[in-house]
Amino acid sequence: MRRLIIILISTVAIVSTHAQASSASKNEKVKWLSIEEAEKQMKQSPKPLFIDTYTDWCGWCKKMDQDTFSNPVISDILNNKFYPVKFNAESKEEITFLGQTFVNDGKAGNAHQLAVALLRGELSFPTVVFLTSEEEKVYLTPLKGYRDAKEMELLLGYFSEEMYKTKSLEEYQKEFTSKIK
Repeated sequence: MRRLIIILISTVAIVSTHAQASSASKNEKVKWLSIEEAEKQMKQSPKPLFIDTYTDWCGWCKKMDQDTFSNPVISDILNNKFYPVKFNAESKEEITFLGQTFVNDGKAGNAHQLAVALLRGELSFPTVVFLTSEEEKVYLTPLKGYRDAKEMELLLGYFSEEMYKTKSLEEYQKEFTSKIK
């Protein structure tokens, strides 16, 4: 009887721990949208777009997925303060965004026309793009290179709090307190 109770308690503990871990991991994932989905949602309820521009062959892109976007603080900010988009810069699909249709016609190597537009012709991966809009004007801010979780948290705060309107990133950084240990 005692052995049965121990097995029962152990089973409940394992199931409970697995359920908590499973639930926590679901909450920690970025809910990536397509660029079209993000544009539609942005029109209904304005928030900035965060676009992770990557390629399948980019090692630093994969490292940023693994180390930065998997961080619970980063995924929480992206899911709640932005419309997060993951965009393959070598995609072959036709995309309509901001009233324009973009394709991958092969004129820019393997790059999609939308990637060329978002990155202002400077194709470097990974590059994250912050897209904000005000009064029918769209502002793009592409930032090249790998960013660890702490640096990404700083950038996400700077853009989500619209601090770029009143202070430089350097000024914001001086008063910024990270939630990442």
